Amino acid sequence: MNDEMIGMSSALEGRHVTVVGGTSGIGLAVARLVARAGAEVTLIGRDAERLRRAADEIGGARQCVGDLHQSATFGALFGSLPEIDHLVITAGTASLKTLRESTAEDLRWAAEERLVGPLAMVRAALDRLRPTGSIVLTSGLLAERPTYRGAILAGAVAAVEAIVRSLALELAPIRVNAVSPGLVDTPLLDSFFGEAKQEALATAAASLPTRRIGCPDDIAQAVGLLLTGGFITGEVLHVDGGGRLI
Repeated sequence: MNDEMIGMSSALEGRHVTVVGGTSGIGLAVARLVARAGAEVTLIGRDAERLRRAADEIGGARQCVGDLHQSATFGALFGSLPEIDHLVITAGTASLKTLRESTAEDLRWAAEERLVGPLAMVRAALDRLRPTGSIVLTSGLLAERPTYRGAILAGAVAAVEAIVRSLALELAPIRVNAVSPGLVDTPLLDSFFGEAKQEALATAAASLPTRRIGCPDDIAQAVGLLLTGGFITGEVLHVDGGGRLI
């Protein structure tokens, strides 16, 4: 175990970390990381079977079915949990459409999933969050690096970054931060690229300063820093291989 992991383990040992969207991709990588560091883990996701498989993979975790689009259920959901030290929200799909292509439902979906749902979930969790704890939300590269057909999603994730700064003041001493992933090889990209995924990722990797695409563990390590960095609040940590620079 390296010094970084030892330090993280001492900070997370016995703490209760709740991960929303912890059944795959970045969320699952976060759950694995904090479980290895000795934290008690609660997974929140939409599918009971996927929750069970994820819990088995990380060696056991509390499992709660919850959906960011069903905010009316959040009070009962968090009311069933013990006190929480850290809340991490990584759930979210992605759809790239031009404004002309988009329907009103597309606009509502992006706002609900990336902004309204996470805010409602944070509000529901407040009575369970210890004052020494923290909240980590997820924004994204589109907030700073626009792309064609990305305006709707860019607006939603940029709003997350503004909210983090305000909530860091409003909810203090609870710390509030966000992680902003770049292009990360997760199942979410399958829907974007289909059979052309590997070729697309190789092309993208060649353009990045890091010369590689991110993996879920890269983002999980950044989340770990935000969870254990007791003097970090109101920050957006970019983990994008330099993607916003090109």
